[in-house]
Amino acid sequence: MTQRTRTIRNAAIVGVSTALLGITAPVTATASATAGPSKPLTWTDCEGGGTVDPRQQCATLQVPMDYADPAGPLIDIAVSRIPAENPDARRGALFLIAGGPGGSSLNDPSKKGQKLPQEVRDTHDLIGFAPRGLAPSTAVDCGLEYGDLATSKLRPWPAPDGSVDGNMVTARRMADACARSGGELMRHLSTANEARDIDRLRAALGERRISAWGVSYGTYVGAVYAQLFPHRTDRVVLDSVDDPDPTRVNRAWLAGHEQGVEDVFPHFAAWASKPGNPDRIAREAADVRPMFLRLAARLDREPIPWPGANPEELNGNVLRQTMLDSFASPSRYPTLAKLMVAARQGTVPPAPAGPPEAVLQNVTAVGAGVLCNDVAWPKSAAVYQKDVTESRAKYPLTAGMPRNAMLCAAWPYPPREAPVRITDRGPSNILLVQNERDVNTPLSGALEMREALGRRAVMVTVDSTGHDAYLAEGNACGDRTVSRFLATGERPGADTYCG
Repeated sequence: MTQRTRTIRNAAIVGVSTALLGITAPVTATASATAGPSKPLTWTDCEGGGTVDPRQQCATLQVPMDYADPAGPLIDIAVSRIPAENPDARRGALFLIAGGPGGSSLNDPSKKGQKLPQEVRDTHDLIGFAPRGLAPSTAVDCGLEYGDLATSKLRPWPAPDGSVDGNMVTARRMADACARSGGELMRHLSTANEARDIDRLRAALGERRISAWGVSYGTYVGAVYAQLFPHRTDRVVLDSVDDPDPTRVNRAWLAGHEQGVEDVFPHFAAWASKPGNPDRIAREAADVRPMFLRLAARLDREPIPWPGANPEELNGNVLRQTMLDSFASPSRYPTLAKLMVAARQGTVPPAPAGPPEAVLQNVTAVGAGVLCNDVAWPKSAAVYQKDVTESRAKYPLTAGMPRNAMLCAAWPYPPREAPVRITDRGPSNILLVQNERDVNTPLSGALEMREALGRRAVMVTVDSTGHDAYLAEGNACGDRTVSRFLATGERPGADTYCG
């Protein structure tokens, strides 16, 4: 494995969610048609030196690029596992499904999987994989201009005056690049196809049923898998839950940032005004919001040069994007506070380091393919302009971005199938766990998933702030509830709140 491949593999693990965030007739590949013959996997030692647990094994699975043409071209899916630590007590396989789109769980058996309680590691093989399109699986690349890889560009922040015209130009440029460079695989990236790949992997492992722990976008993958293959599921945990709205899908996830920021901002403001905080920026929590809005507006008018950053200036939208990034975890709050202090003084901190360009190109291409292929996006600038204007008035902190035009507004390919509608049909074996304050997957969206799953699910809401709930925020009640379910199958009798 080359250093470039190792870098892509390791960086993708963090789930670099670039969020590039009239359906056509469904593709002919049905759920039952996907379980074609699968050769047993050939396990070998994983490359990567000290970055992986020596027990972790790796393999490659070949799956159809197009499930409507199973005899056509095949692509590779990179797979990993750490076998159950107590073979005599082994129950089955626990799939670790990463967020994104564009995240990998390939090294998760060695990393987050080791946080699982012993009774789960004793009884389950821990399975990771790099989804289709993401290296070291058969990879895609859009060959985007370097400037278009800036997070504040990938997110569709409107112009300071609220115009979306520039966003539409960017969308066309990026979509054209993906069409030129993405190849045929770009057209076959989708959540439903990832679910079908998982089922091919299940068959290759020789498992009748599988358990899963999906996080963020991985909750939508897990829900789609449980919808397409309900009786091939054992125990399913959906952690930090996406809205499954079948009419908007990824557009609903983007729109959720409006409420997600509103949910988290008071927590940030209380932290940013707390006496004794070395990064304190205000005397009162009530002062933080107007301070942020004034500073963003000033940077809209008077950007500060920022050598080495992408873009090479600190403008209002870069500040807003930093807010979104920082709200993913309270541990990141100092990043936003330090940037605000510097900007108020007319300076900037050192330019933030990011993943290598090759990683961003690959992750961005996967995100583009999935987000744009899952559902048809409006093509009219007028639609986005109306939504952005409404959003800016109601949610000034996010300045209209959550309802704006991503590159999907210019995507040249119609969806190959309708989005999977999540329903309550299937076994009652799903546990949702959700932080009360989550900027990326807000509670409001998780409640939509809870309603869609009906009797199939029970939901644990956790009094925590940040993105990722289970084994991430230190809430003993939430962690204990999920661990018990994975270890024993026991769920709360009804929806539960963990204070």
